[in-house]
Parts: sequence; structure tokens; C-alpha cells
Amino acid sequence: MTDLDVHLAAIAAADPEAFALWVAAAERPLRLSLRSFASAVDTEAVVQETLLRVWQLAPRIVPDGSPNTLLRFAIRAARNLAVSETRRLGTHRAWLEKSGLGAAQRLGAVDDRDRALAAHLLPTEIDPFLRAALAECRGALHGKPAAALTARLENAGGDADLTLAERLGMTLNTFLQNFTRARKLLGECLRGRGIDVAKELG
Repeated sequence: MTDLDVHLAAIAAADPEAFALWVAAAERPLRLSLRSFASAVDTEAVVQETLLRVWQLAPRIVPDGSPNTLLRFAIRAARNLAVSETRRLGTHRAWLEKSGLGAAQRLGAVDDRDRALAAHLLPTEIDPFLRAALAECRGALHGKPAAALTARLENAGGDADLTLAERLGMTLNTFLQNFTRARKLLGECLRGRGIDVAKELG
């Protein structure tokens, strides 16, 4: 597979055309990495949130010397989002039973596929002011919703929501409620600026 990190610097500089080119090549392996979650969660929503994270966090991604650093980050983030959503929906047990694997075995299989994947075209006219609008709308959030959203984004899918909740001194349910409220407020703020995030990210 071509090393898509050729687009990383331009994406980090908020170049929408570079992002569109990256997504054109990265979307298929990203979606394939979520196949095992298809019956448990809305994988389309997971993909969209993952792409939003990639767009926001690309300036912080530092190549590690191996190909496709950004894609590997996206796959890890997507899988962690899917696992968190599966648990939130209470379908984690059914998902494990259907897989025929125990939790530890399942997590090991996920890691193996992520390593293997390391070896919907977006429109090219993505709003160039999207990043600035996101920053403004995030800045307008306060209190626990802002804390929950920041924890999710800055953790970049590295830890489960339960871990993030504990770090913030919240129960898991409280954390999820605050994150959901933050996402709702963020969406309302962006729509107030004429930006439909779901439309922007395909």
C-alpha cells in the first residue's frame, strides 16, 4: 500500500484537498477494520467521528518511521471508538458471544489486524474555515461537557471511556452524558455557522 503520510504535512496545515486525497485511499482499510463491529454499532457514525478526529489532530501526529502513521492512528482511534460505543449500547456481551472469542482473545485479534493493515471520496471543496469554526465552537464549551470532549479528543482513542471518566472523577454514565451533550452543543454551534459536519465529512 502507498504510504499516505505523503499528505500528512499538508493535512496538518489544514489543506482540504490533501485531506480528500488521503481519505480517498484510507477510507477502505478504515472501514474494513470495523467489519467485526457492523452488527453492534453504527460504523458509519464511527467512521465520520474518526475522520473528524484525524482532521483535528493531524497537527499533533508525528511520523514514527513506519509507513502510514496517520492511517494507523485512524484505525486505532476508530476501533477504540467502536469498542466504547459497543459498551455504551450494552451490546458488548452479544458481540463477544457472536465472535466465539473471549474478551482477551478478541482484543488480541484486533491488535493483529491493526498491524496487518499498517503494511467515499470526500468532496475537494471542504470548507476551509472548518478548523477555525471547530476551534471557536470548542472554545465556547464549558464545564464537564468541555472536559469530556477534550479528554476524548486529546486521548486520540488511546484509552477506553471508563479510564477517561475515572481520570475526570466521573462515573462512566456521567462521562458519556457529558460527552453526548458536548457533541450536541458543538453540532449546534457549527450549524449556527452554516457548517453541517456530517455533510462535510461525507
